Amino acid sequence: MAKRIFVGNLPFSATEDQLRTLFSAHGEVASVNIITDKFTNRSRGFAFVEMSDDAAATAAIAAINQQQLDGRALTVNEARERSESGPRPGGYGGGRPGSGPRRGRDEKKDFNRPRW
Repeated sequence: MAKRIFVGNLPFSATEDQLRTLFSAHGEVASVNIITDKFTNRSRGFAFVEMSDDAAATAAIAAINQQQLDGRALTVNEARERSESGPRPGGYGGGRPGSGPRRGRDEKKDFNRPRW
């Protein structure tokens, strides 16, 4: 069964071919996916590598974790499934006063305060 591997702290200049070469030394690489920003199409600094064999994936994680690539120590571990419970961070509801949606003018008025 194939196993997905998370590769973090990736240099922005890294290519799929570089990752494929790096991981193929430990077994067959099924796919490489460098995650890019949807607006700029620039690398976001992490990728997912899928290896065909669990044993090869475990060996690759052990060997490549903290290895240097273009001056950056890679963070390599088994990919976790994205959780579907709850909202993703960001947007409204940051927990700080004033971080929620803007109110209209009428909602802000304090009609009980004395007028001078």
